[in-house]
Amino acid sequence: MKEFFRLLFHCKCKELLITPTDNTVIQFFRAVFVGGAAFVTDAGVMWLLLLAGLHYLAGGTLGFILGVTVNYVLSSLFVFRENSRYNKRREIVVYLIVSLIGLGITLALLWLFVDVLGQHEMVSKCVAAMIAFIWNFSSRKVLLY
Repeated sequence: MKEFFRLLFHCKCKELLITPTDNTVIQFFRAVFVGGAAFVTDAGVMWLLLLAGLHYLAGGTLGFILGVTVNYVLSSLFVFRENSRYNKRREIVVYLIVSLIGLGITLALLWLFVDVLGQHEMVSKCVAAMIAFIWNFSSRKVLLY
């Protein structure tokens, strides 16, 4: 935590955002930005598919798949940068398993918020994405990096 605040207060952007690190706080900070880009992809695709008349769970699934792809690429470049415990093939398999669980969490929450609680699809997507983000970051950090 101390290193994170030192970099933040001294405006050390390269070290804070790009330089490889094993510091979990800095990785989480980076993951928020990466997750934001993935969320824009995910929610944007879902929103477009909803406008096209697709069911919200189908749109949520397709958006999630594209969002996870963006997340993997950006996380590999900025968050965890070659810190995997496994070779690339095994890393991708574990990443996909974690992501499928994240998809299950997202879809279950979407169903709960939309069908049970009567909330708007996109509001529900925002809440579900925040909860799934915690799962995705934590499990990837523990299981992969």
